[in-house]
Amino acid sequence: MTETAGHDVALRVLVYSNDAATRGRVMSALGTRPHPDLPRLDYVEVATAPVVVEHMDAGGIDLAILDGEASPTGGLGLAKQLRDELDRCPPLLVLIGRADDRWLADWSRADASVPHPIDPLRLRDTVNTLLAPA
Repeated sequence: MTETAGHDVALRVLVYSNDAATRGRVMSALGTRPHPDLPRLDYVEVATAPVVVEHMDAGGIDLAILDGEASPTGGLGLAKQLRDELDRCPPLLVLIGRADDRWLADWSRADASVPHPIDPLRLRDTVNTLLAPA
């Protein structure tokens, strides 16, 4: 969580896709406060895998949403890489091409998956579950 002006605490959510429209759909579906019990969300939009790794290495990300359909580096392989390489990895949510690709999400060691096309309610419920206080 990060502190912002006025001592408001925000959760930083990294959204990775090479497609700006996909990033936009994710952020639009979640809005700035997907649940009244959660702090507001600040987004870090990322279009390339090296920049994802850079942000994740730096820390301060509370949730990463990775597009499994991204090109040239898909979010599934990236999720597996992050799990394997980071000592402290935040929750990972992968966007998969279809519900039958859930096994790939399991292989990637992501915490959750949501299939394309993005269902805003399903995405919001999944994110709320991942970000809920323990």
